Amino acid sequence: MRLAELTYEALAERLRLGPVVVLLPVGSVEPHGPHLPLGTDTLISEAVVLRAVTRLAERGIDALVAPAVPYGVTDYAQGFAGAVSIEASVLTAFVRGVVTALLGEGFAHVCVVNNHLEPEHDAAIRAATEGLGARASVACPLTRRWGRTLSDEYKSGACHAGRYETSLVLASNPELVCEPKARLLPARTTSLSRGITSGERTFAEMGLDQAYTGAPAEASREEGEDLLVRLAEMVTVEVSEALAGT
Repeated sequence: MRLAELTYEALAERLRLGPVVVLLPVGSVEPHGPHLPLGTDTLISEAVVLRAVTRLAERGIDALVAPAVPYGVTDYAQGFAGAVSIEASVLTAFVRGVVTALLGEGFAHVCVVNNHLEPEHDAAIRAATEGLGARASVACPLTRRWGRTLSDEYKSGACHAGRYETSLVLASNPELVCEPKARLLPARTTSLSRGITSGERTFAEMGLDQAYTGAPAEASREEGEDLLVRLAEMVTVEVSEALAGT
């Protein structure tokens, strides 16, 4: 499944046999409460694309997983340790360089899979694929089409390191979740989407003194597995539609 684990001969043979799609996971390095790792968004994207490869194969589409882009625009987390933010223009240029290089290698399509939901970050990722037509796509739950398929907490906007993301990491990398801390965190109802719309620019301005909102104590591996299936379907459909020219 992983591009980085193939030899050049194995990849050349794979490309010779037919069209191959490559999935590019994107995330961030930023705080996710006292119970989740800094790389949560990247871990989620990687887990999603691994499941999407199998779903694409069921549709007769050969796909590989490229090494992830683990940095992003994380301005809302400024002031917390581990908020490693890069400029949007730098992210756009880098991701576009990776996408065009992959296309230049002979891949039929590149799908950038993003689970870091900061608006400026999402815009930077989408800008990286502009003008590439059906050769590139972006799969991200920020779009209404896919966001409405996810959990109630996600749709409320109170979902940074809450039940939604904690469940996803429990399903994909349970060893990286500090469950004793998660179970002690009180539920918070601060909606990031409403805060962003109202002009608040940081977690601190929104009152998120521990860099989380939502209900991490209610997270479960079962819910995370269900969410991964939904997010993998998002990737599968985006790729399938792009290949079909729709």
